[in-house]
Amino acid sequence: MNVQLTELIQGLQGLEILGDTQVSIGQIRFDSRLVMPGDVFVAVRGVAVDGHQFIQTALEKGAQVIVCEEWTGEASATIIKVKDSAEMLGQLASIFYGNPSGAFVLIGVTGTNGKTTTTTLLWQLFTALGYKCGLIGTVENRIGDRIIPSTHTTPDAVRLHALFREMADAGCSHV
Repeated sequence: MNVQLTELIQGLQGLEILGDTQVSIGQIRFDSRLVMPGDVFVAVRGVAVDGHQFIQTALEKGAQVIVCEEWTGEASATIIKVKDSAEMLGQLASIFYGNPSGAFVLIGVTGTNGKTTTTTLLWQLFTALGYKCGLIGTVENRIGDRIIPSTHTTPDAVRLHALFREMADAGCSHV
């Protein structure tokens, strides 16, 4: 899936852009180990690790665009400075996948206990009522009757929007 950077950032606020925006990008990554030539690398500050430490690695692997909170110096890629790169990751992922969550009724369940039970019951209810449903859960994700094992308790922003895109493309009306 190739997207033009200009399309990806159109309408976003608070960007300081250094470099060319007329470039085609491959994927959005926040793990430098997964960067491929042409990708966007978003340097996210985590609790234990700061993604800014891996900008050079991402550049060496061919990142076309770097989204970060801090930048000084020269780069072979387009640099986009933002206030909060974690927030920007979610926005970019949603735009990259075509804002898929707008295609269905989206229900979020939070709390300490009972999330898996509640989401499974909702999936079963809406399915019994004849709706094609998606489910994002701790144990598994579902797109209609197709089961995809969960790899994390909560999917990251890029994986979440990729799942939403698959669900929208599969015709899910409720997630």
